[in-house]
Amino acid sequence: QVQLVESGGGLVQAGGSLRLSCAASGIISIFSINSMGWYRQAPGKQRELVARITSNRSTNYADSVKGRFTISRDNAKNTVYLQMNSLKPEDTAVYYCNGDTPRWGWGQGTQVTVSS
Repeated sequence: QVQLVESGGGLVQAGGSLRLSCAASGIISIFSINSMGWYRQAPGKQRELVARITSNRSTNYADSVKGRFTISRDNAKNTVYLQMNSLKPEDTAVYYCNGDTPRWGWGQGTQVTVSS
């Protein structure tokens, strides 16, 4: 059974930084060949993909986070990271990871709150 556990969220002032982690278990043998994504869902809004990373570490970002967020992965640890810099209040959301097209159950997410 695949489990995704996100962590690293918190309350930060605008302009601050956070680093999110997503640890995957149950897919150790296939983690490295899967493209992974970070998603977020703000209150009253649909979940959106904000960053993705392929098996060969090519990356793509939503326009809203381009130049501020960096996605990376450590296949040895089955972990995906999201470094978030220059945070804005509109980045406030619950952040989740999954395949770049969702293919496993969602974890509990990690709350990011950016105060102005």
